[in-house]
Amino acid sequence: MNQKTIICKIGGKILENPENIKSTVSQLSQLYKKKVVTRLILIPGGGSNANFVRFLQKKLQFNEDLAHWMAVVSMDLNGTGINKKFPNLSILDDFTKLIKFENGCFIFLPYKFLKENDELPHSWDVTSDSITLFIAKKIELDECFLIKDVDGIYDKSKKIIKKISALEFSEQKKCENLNESEFPSITSKTVSQPIDRYLPHLIEHYKIPCIIINGKANSRRILDFFDDSLNEKEKIYSKIVG
Repeated sequence: MNQKTIICKIGGKILENPENIKSTVSQLSQLYKKKVVTRLILIPGGGSNANFVRFLQKKLQFNEDLAHWMAVVSMDLNGTGINKKFPNLSILDDFTKLIKFENGCFIFLPYKFLKENDELPHSWDVTSDSITLFIAKKIELDECFLIKDVDGIYDKSKKIIKKISALEFSEQKKCENLNESEFPSITSKTVSQPIDRYLPHLIEHYKIPCIIINGKANSRRILDFFDDSLNEKEKIYSKIVG
């Protein structure tokens, strides 16, 4: 059976901006309508809700376990919000049903699944990035997409790094050879990361690449990535491989 399933994490800066989420869903829906993909699985990021959990934990000093599960609940809440805006996207929280359907567009709420498959560390090193790759592994997919509000990973000269190994990414990050100023921070005192800290370990362990693509409004980066008629140089993304 010639079937292609893709899984996409939808970052907070995408899902919380009306024009950005409209652009992302429109592009992904076109891939499905054109039968470029036969099954589309969207994983909602935690966004501002997860950031609020982080803030509360610092203020109230509750433990990592509680913070972890509250952040995962944030993902479910955001998934419900996407479904309200785009009711044509089916919503599921049952993993058995998710893998049963051979085609369709789905928003998967991960809380129930993660409670039943509690294998990831409970820390802020693990966010929806790692959770999405973990689910991709369980579905036995060969790649994972992270739809964010940036074009990818930048080097110090502000050029997009098209392909980098998880090991090299970690080394370059440690040596401060990546231009992380391109990633807007939550506060002026901190620098946001292109991916969560645990993801390079999972990429290396699973040997499943993660592809960062910009889903912001007024761009067609997602469609371009899947367009075989385009030259590779015309496509803008970053792929982290194991």
